[in-house]
Amino acid sequence: MKSFIRFLPFCILLLFLPSSCGYHNPYVYNGPELSLYITNWKNRTSELNLDSKIYLSLIKWYQKSGSIKVQREKAGADLILAGEIVSIDLPSLTYGVNNVTTQARVHLTVRYILKNLNSDKVLFEVPKKILSEKYSINADSTVTSDNESKALDKIIDDLSENIYLNTLSKLRRLKIK
Repeated sequence: MKSFIRFLPFCILLLFLPSSCGYHNPYVYNGPELSLYITNWKNRTSELNLDSKIYLSLIKWYQKSGSIKVQREKAGADLILAGEIVSIDLPSLTYGVNNVTTQARVHLTVRYILKNLNSDKVLFEVPKKILSEKYSINADSTVTSDNESKALDKIIDDLSENIYLNTLSKLRRLKIK
C-alpha cells in the first residue's frame, strides 16, 4: 500500500502529460458540432455494390467523431461529401511457372470533394486518387475471388480513413462554426 501511495503522483503526472504537451488524437474531432451529408457515390465500374461499401465504410469512420454527425438528407447539413468511383483495374503482377499469374493488384480510381454548405466553400477536393492493393492468385477461383474481395475491402477502408482524417485536419485548421 505504501509503495502504491508513493507511485500515485507519477501516475497522475502521466495522465496530464499528454494534454500539456499539445498532443491531440488525430482520429477525434472535438470542435463545434457539425452535420455531414454523404452522397451515394456514382459507380462507373461493373463492380456491384462498390458504392454501398464505400458509403458504409465512410459512415463507420465518421461515427468515431463525437462532433460530426452523419445525416441522411442534405437539408440542414453543414458539410457535404460527394464522390465518384471512376474505375477498377485488375492487372497481373507476378508470373510463375508456365507464365501463370501468381499475384495481382486491384487499382481503384476515385474522386471526391468535401464542401461547406453554409459558406459554399470547398474544404478539399481530390480530382483523382488511385488506391492499390496486392492479392494472391490461387488455382481455386473461389480463393482468388476471396483474396480480391479482401484487397478491395482494405482499399475501401484505407480510402475512408484517409477522407476522414483529411476532414478532421481541415476542420481543425479552419475552425468552422
